[in-house]
Amino acid sequence: MNCNELRESYELYAIGLAEDPERSEIRAHLNRECEVCMQGIKQAREVATLLSSSAGPSEPSPRLRRRILASVGMEEKRFGWTPWLAAALAMSMFTVMYFYGRINDIKNELARAQERMGRQQVELAHLNEVFAVLNGVDTKVVTFGEGQKEPPKGRVFVNKSMGVVLIANNLPKPPEGKAYEMWIIPKVGKPKPAGMFMSDNNGSAMHMMQGAVDSDANLVAVTLEPAAGSAEPTSTPLFAAPIGL
Repeated sequence: MNCNELRESYELYAIGLAEDPERSEIRAHLNRECEVCMQGIKQAREVATLLSSSAGPSEPSPRLRRRILASVGMEEKRFGWTPWLAAALAMSMFTVMYFYGRINDIKNELARAQERMGRQQVELAHLNEVFAVLNGVDTKVVTFGEGQKEPPKGRVFVNKSMGVVLIANNLPKPPEGKAYEMWIIPKVGKPKPAGMFMSDNNGSAMHMMQGAVDSDANLVAVTLEPAAGSAEPTSTPLFAAPIGL
């Protein structure tokens, strides 16, 4: 049997109620250190341990049981407790399955929370890098789009050692399959790609190229390119800001 076929028997195995052939198959998987079955049995045992920590009803001693039955004129029969045991077992299995599902829900929510925290940490690190450029002593600031009717407007912050930050407004929403690409254009030679970015619903955008800027950099330009990016500009620049390093 494969792991998927054995999955529904993990809980029974963990509490000692699994029957052959499932019991033997699970034991064989565990003996050869099957990661799927080992993890499944571990989780099932955690649930069983959680349930066992709560006090349950205790069974009367055989002597006490005989005295009670004799007092009402009844004889003890071995099958007399079977319905109660069956009901208790059914309830236990229901409880195990319920808590097993809840534990999985909690684990999934924890994983999502960790993922969100990871994204927030990345965003915070990125903002710290942006602020370092904006507040740098050696940072040069250039404005663009002033004096025109409906152009993109904004500023370019250039720090030779830390990078370039572009803050723009009035950027039209890119067509489907398109995105903005920033370029560093030297005084002599081909434009160098400096990363892809998108504008928000208000036409605003902030983009950073991290790292040292070439000393011959002359312009920062933005073009509309395929979303995967281009090795060189394929459209007319929306603007070009002179940085003249």
